[in-house]
Amino acid sequence: MSVIQYFLRWIATAKVSQRAPAAAALARAYLHRKFPFEERAAAEAALTLLAEDPSPQVRLALAEALSLSHVAPPQVIAALANDQPEVAAPVLVRSPLLTDIDLIDWVATGEVRIQVLIASRPWVSMALSAAVAEVGEAKACLALLRNGGAQIAALSFRRMIERHGTHAAVRAALASDRRLPSDCRHLLLVQVGEALSSARFVQALMGSERAEKLTREACVKASLTLIDATEPREHAALVEHLRLRGDLTSGFLVRAVTYGKIDFFGVALVALTGLSESRVRSVLSRGRDGAVTGLLVKAGLKPVTHAPILAALKIWRQVANGKRAAGPQEASWHMLKALEGNPKTLEDPTGTALTTLLRRIHLDAMRQNARQQALTLVAA
Repeated sequence: MSVIQYFLRWIATAKVSQRAPAAAALARAYLHRKFPFEERAAAEAALTLLAEDPSPQVRLALAEALSLSHVAPPQVIAALANDQPEVAAPVLVRSPLLTDIDLIDWVATGEVRIQVLIASRPWVSMALSAAVAEVGEAKACLALLRNGGAQIAALSFRRMIERHGTHAAVRAALASDRRLPSDCRHLLLVQVGEALSSARFVQALMGSERAEKLTREACVKASLTLIDATEPREHAALVEHLRLRGDLTSGFLVRAVTYGKIDFFGVALVALTGLSESRVRSVLSRGRDGAVTGLLVKAGLKPVTHAPILAALKIWRQVANGKRAAGPQEASWHMLKALEGNPKTLEDPTGTALTTLLRRIHLDAMRQNARQQALTLVAA
């Protein structure tokens, strides 16, 4: 009678406290000792039987012993992975024998604890991340975002924002994730704004209309800040995202120019005109007024915006060439003067709205500069 036969007869009557360490010992022996073929086949049969032991303690001991192995019996790993979450956890998190096909199926059909375990694996492929983003509960998506070993596509980030953007912990994890693309970061920004404006406390404090207006204004300002945090190579993606959402408005572009986001403005004009980046960059950096105006017309910007944009471009060209020091306060002042010099401004509702916008920007810039000056004096 072989050792494995004695073992199988013994576990039939042994207590759970004895079977659990014995199962772990047999698993380690199977992985690390060289058995003759017959004994190895018998050991594998014994491990398969132990994977069906009535005690979860025995099955857990087996799962922990086999979870990291590349040579564990695949049928044993499959059985343990389909066990209750407490037993399946070591295998689902660590086993290299589980394929993406297996894991995606468990994400789609498993409970949230299973999804969290799979999302926490040391390495998660882009396909598996996509499955978690598409069908995973908020806790699973949170585990995925906190997993530095997860490869996450831009589309998966977008799906998590769309599905769980109202979940505070998920929003926070997304916002702090350096992998988050710029267009997804803007979408998250909008989600935060919508959550804030719909909050009962905020609506009770200032009314739904005012809350929505202030939130929209805050989102626009934050979007401008987002431009600075976005790599130039990602500007095109951000522009396309804004355009698809309907947020790439004349007002937004005027704001961008006022604050000196000329590189981003150029990328937006490339998208709106279909002209080459080199052509647009050349016109913005050194083109005459007529060439710039032609570019703005081709981009579909209303005539009332042309003079203010031309005025701002002249300011920022001088700043870029080191001929003057200026900021949004100076740029907005010159833009207002250019706008007020147009007799048709007050006849056009867009002109009136643009004047209001530029005045608000100018006053905000003045307050910011005054605040900074006061802080400098205090620190001196």
